[in-house]
Amino acid sequence: MIDRLAELEARYEEIGRQMSTPEAAANPSALADFGRELSRLEPVVAMLRKWRSVREELDGARAMADDPDDEMRTMAREEIDRLTARAEAIEEDLRVHLVPRDPNDDRDVIVEVRAGTGGDEASLFAADLYRMYARYAERRRWKVEVLSTSDSGSGGLKEVIAEVRGDGAYSRLKFESGVHRVQRVPVTEASGRIHTSTATVSVLPEADEVEVQIDEKDLRIDVYRSSGPGGQSVNTTDSAVRITHLPTGLMVAIQDEKSQHKNRAKAMSVLRARLLEMEQERLAAERGDERRSQVGSGERSEKIRTYNFPDDRVTDHRIGLTVHSLPGLLEGDLDRVIEPLIEADQARRLAEIGADAPD
Repeated sequence: MIDRLAELEARYEEIGRQMSTPEAAANPSALADFGRELSRLEPVVAMLRKWRSVREELDGARAMADDPDDEMRTMAREEIDRLTARAEAIEEDLRVHLVPRDPNDDRDVIVEVRAGTGGDEASLFAADLYRMYARYAERRRWKVEVLSTSDSGSGGLKEVIAEVRGDGAYSRLKFESGVHRVQRVPVTEASGRIHTSTATVSVLPEADEVEVQIDEKDLRIDVYRSSGPGGQSVNTTDSAVRITHLPTGLMVAIQDEKSQHKNRAKAMSVLRARLLEMEQERLAAERGDERRSQVGSGERSEKIRTYNFPDDRVTDHRIGLTVHSLPGLLEGDLDRVIEPLIEADQARRLAEIGADAPD
């Protein structure tokens, strides 16, 4: 562990040197990348240096443990106990910071919510989930922009795609990917019978044009007249855009804006995010990563959570977590579930580090 921390410290110092060069000053993008990496490394390096300081104090206290003076020996033993506990606490924090970091954690995200099985009730549930995420984003002061919606006609949503921008958006929302199940009495159910419906959530890290380069010749772009709301001009001009990526067959259709240009830009943003996810999944498969065993695997067919209205209970099946006050959760009080998921994922990663450590 100490060797790995020393490598991070060397990298931290190297970045500091590179940021002061004329080349870095002339490249704002590189400077921003250096700054982000430096801010990630800074707390780890500060902790490492504090650990070294405590270890030096501990060595000094141990040297005093053999002092001929009884009072000095007593003081030394007390100091050894205090410093040993302090060093162990710092070591535990350092292990946590050595957990491999998801490179996507700082990204903004594309959130897609789609109604699953259950007809109108599924679309109402999909709308509930989207509102939950929008309210959660509001609590964390994130920005949300709806890119595309498809209404069900019953007050629900067949599909909604939104961009969420803010500090740590992917690091927290990535745990939401999967199948969400609801158990409740639909408003249209006269007999009071409980129905089970589902909605699927996908959380994709957003990609920029530099990371995912798309050749224009690989695209088929169709424009057509929008059928959705948005003002009179929406239905009288060919503003809707459907982009098909020919090599992969991925297709994105956006029609919410009156401007064809804006709809195309939004569609390209979603397409880049989907292509980035596809490439990352391919690389993970090549490495043999066991993505399905991970808390935040994003496996779309995996039933991750059940919202049971009659019992006022929400259960996350990945970690066996149950919380109550379901209406509060749907109002955006989502950290009650997300925090335990983060802790479980971190514990798993720490266990993997321990398993890989040499004897």
